[in-house]
Amino acid sequence: MPDYGHELEFGIFPSPDSARHRDLIELAQLADVVGLDHVSIQDHPYQAAHLDTWTLLSFIGARTTRIRLSTNVANLPLRPPVGLAKATATLDVLTNGRVELGLGAGAFWDAIEAAGGPRRTPKESVDALVEAMTVIRQFWSGQSSRFDGEHYRTHGLRPGPRPAHDIPIWLGAYKPRMLRITGELADGWVPSMGYADPPALPELSARVDEAARAAGRAPEDVRRIYNIVGRFGTGSGLFQGTPRDWAEQVTDLAVTVGMSTFILGADDPTVVRTWAEEVAPLARELVEEERAAGPRPSEQRAEVGVSSSVASDSTDSTATQQGSRFTAEQLAVPQHLVGIHDGLRAELAQVRDIVRQVQEGHASVGAARSVINTMTMRQNNWTLGAYCESYCRIVTGHHTLEDRSIFPHLLRSDADLEPVITRLHEEHEVVAELLEGLDRALVALVGEPGYGADGQKALAHLGEAVDALANTLLAHLAYEEEALHDPLAEHGFG
Repeated sequence: MPDYGHELEFGIFPSPDSARHRDLIELAQLADVVGLDHVSIQDHPYQAAHLDTWTLLSFIGARTTRIRLSTNVANLPLRPPVGLAKATATLDVLTNGRVELGLGAGAFWDAIEAAGGPRRTPKESVDALVEAMTVIRQFWSGQSSRFDGEHYRTHGLRPGPRPAHDIPIWLGAYKPRMLRITGELADGWVPSMGYADPPALPELSARVDEAARAAGRAPEDVRRIYNIVGRFGTGSGLFQGTPRDWAEQVTDLAVTVGMSTFILGADDPTVVRTWAEEVAPLARELVEEERAAGPRPSEQRAEVGVSSSVASDSTDSTATQQGSRFTAEQLAVPQHLVGIHDGLRAELAQVRDIVRQVQEGHASVGAARSVINTMTMRQNNWTLGAYCESYCRIVTGHHTLEDRSIFPHLLRSDADLEPVITRLHEEHEVVAELLEGLDRALVALVGEPGYGADGQKALAHLGEAVDALANTLLAHLAYEEEALHDPLAEHGFG
């Protein structure tokens, strides 16, 4: 895949947790000081634990001087486009042109409806997104306009203020129509690890390119933004190793797939410093060297995509044995599922490792430790809670996609798969219960941050909850990969 020649940009994607708002503001200020390019905030107005995204971005904008501010992504069903356009333009004026707008069609419809928003079908939600982009851009133009859409209408609106610069619109897109709209209309494409892991990126990006060309645009008109997660250490997987490992992996994604803006989910100041001071400058240097040396051979590009997926040798061997009657294109479908699962397995290993570290921290200090140490452990608990909450959301999102889209498609294609699909549905329910148990254990741990008997009990319970989830989830992923390999190769995702 092409290298679009964009300069690399780096940012953070902190959790908008209201319980740690002071730490969050300090983290954004740190990102500004150490030279990162973006601080990007998710937008879930119905999430009780989250701060309001626009109020938070405004506060961060007032406390920083150069870092750009973005939604990742704005919840359109609960953000009417005229109000969204005005809020974005206002913040852009107040921050001297530092705002970028990530826009989403909506998800979690029960929660949206509970908050007073509309419940839309997939088609309706994408239709509304296209209309909203028109309304928002007309507003930013500063000219009075009339728009009559199915979902939004403006008659004689006098817009203002105009933004301080041309605000780019990013779209989070994975399915064919959204990818087409991204290529036709958007300034940026923003997929996330867990939903689009590296093996899936080339095909998805190619669809954006195709749509851009069909609309008379150049593919490089659409910047590629990638939300990533990881942990610095000695692991060999994607974003699991040393800062140099990370820089080399960023380079691979930049020169072989065209990703150029990397937004790291991080709440730890040490991680943010390492990201900004070690990974970012080295990755920029490596990309510059790669570009000076010329394009990589095509076979090397293909290899990078596979290695970045963190796929195991055993998985590759199984695919070869089972897939001899399928083409390479067909085999890419089940391999994509394996890539997603490998990401879940790697993340689960991180969760278990973090729990182990916190347990060792509790075991190594006594109740007579100073207040400072107690506060440090409380911060560790919150960090662990935010991390596990993110992991639970990724697993739940993946299973929801399977239950609502992939499994029905496979059943329509092959009715004999009913026993397999039934088992997978049942296992999803068991995993969901275990995720809820993990959440309860985290709440209990944060409620007992000290080193006494209650704190030790809560920590032990958390370890049990993580182990129960790991044992069940790993077995489920292995069964699903084996049972669905041939059906996915034959019938695809739908």
